[in-house]
Amino acid sequence: MEFRDLQYNHLSIPSWVISADACWCLLGGNASGKSQLASLLRGQAHPEAGEILDLPHADTVLCVSFESQQERYEEELRSDDTDFLDRLDTGTTGLELLMEAGDEAGARAYAEKFELGELLDRGIRLFSSGELRKILLLKEVLKRPALLILDEPYEGLDVDSRAALDVFCRQLVEEGMTRGQSVLLLVNRLDDVADWCTHLALLQKGCLLAAGPRATVLKQPEVVHLLKFDTEMVPELPSPPASASGLAPLGSGPLVEMKDLSVHYGEITQFEGFDWTLHPGQHSLITGPNGAGKSTLLQLIIGDHPQCYTNDLKVFGYQRGSGESIWEIKQHIGLVSASLHRDYRAPGNLLSVVVSGLFDSIGLYQKPQRHELALAMQWLDLIGLGGEKAKELFQKQSYGQQRLVLIARGLIKQPPLLILDEPTQGLDDINRHLVLAFIEKLAVLERTTMLFVSHRQDEHLELFEHRVHLEASDRTGVRYEAKVLAGR
Repeated sequence: MEFRDLQYNHLSIPSWVISADACWCLLGGNASGKSQLASLLRGQAHPEAGEILDLPHADTVLCVSFESQQERYEEELRSDDTDFLDRLDTGTTGLELLMEAGDEAGARAYAEKFELGELLDRGIRLFSSGELRKILLLKEVLKRPALLILDEPYEGLDVDSRAALDVFCRQLVEEGMTRGQSVLLLVNRLDDVADWCTHLALLQKGCLLAAGPRATVLKQPEVVHLLKFDTEMVPELPSPPASASGLAPLGSGPLVEMKDLSVHYGEITQFEGFDWTLHPGQHSLITGPNGAGKSTLLQLIIGDHPQCYTNDLKVFGYQRGSGESIWEIKQHIGLVSASLHRDYRAPGNLLSVVVSGLFDSIGLYQKPQRHELALAMQWLDLIGLGGEKAKELFQKQSYGQQRLVLIARGLIKQPPLLILDEPTQGLDDINRHLVLAFIEKLAVLERTTMLFVSHRQDEHLELFEHRVHLEASDRTGVRYEAKVLAGR
């Protein structure tokens, strides 16, 4: 495959040859043009100038990405029959999803090879974000494409899952090359450049800056400079809105109290007998493997999980299920999560999305005041999406840009409790470090207590002195149990 003088939107590739005996990784930050390149390779867009020679037929070029995951999630929402059943409709099972691409024997064989056998009989509405990504990857592999594009495959996976995926991809590359099949890895972080990739290309603001053998490109000084984060350039956070003065002060008692908490799905128990009290100022890590129930635990606190009303659970002093309004609790909470990102499908521009954080709504349904708009613009300026960019539609942005906007939405009111469920998912290294710097600055202000989920060890900041860990249990019928660990 060869690119010659290619021009598309702000993407510019004068010359690039991808030979059949090379496995390429394309490294680029947010809005670098990786997604545009994937669209060209899949035949969803066409060059404005130049050409791509020897491109496989569009039907044989497949991609696994956050966008494809979102499409599948929305498809499942449209077919949700829970309201017409006497039980929860958990959706298409993992086996049914894989069989869309092949026979049952092949689906089961690949699932066992990738250690995903336990997902085959479970509905995908019960999958974690990482579990859904792995099963979608397997589905595309079963179709045996000529070119498989893996767009940020490692994002949101725990350490063991990343290692398993790495081994699987290595085998996939080795087997594929013997059949004339290729894999193209797209990543936005230097740490995610896989060593099974023989070659590396660097894409920055639509321009191909470097391309060649992986080790050679990584040694180039300009590559290191482009990916370096300058800690001295982190700006101060905007002041919280005046309305924040009426929120729960940090010294007003426990933020969350759980007693003998349990979560069940039919005959499956996710965790049980969990006691935990979160006090103001106890910034806490929540850790555990994919599917352990980390997001479930956070959804119970927020009120987005129905079993919050069947448990002994207090949030900001309100006993869940005692007639409290969900808004009485949500006004004290800021949220950034993969589920919020999936569910934020309301129309609007970047400015309206950030402002919606002041009203705890998905979408903006009341007219904000001038000072609220000004505050939202300050946050957009901080993340590099201010000015005329603020008027652009949220749904038209790249996944990483959308995530930055949702982070600004979660932080805008500097709430008493900030829930960050893998907040840096989809961000390049520079933006990831910027967000972590925001979190550290917020902790210093002593207005906000943070609950933080991340599989990346380098994101476990010193400010998180407490930890809740969900781990596998050997007890019959219980998949995971929750433990509160002393310290980090």
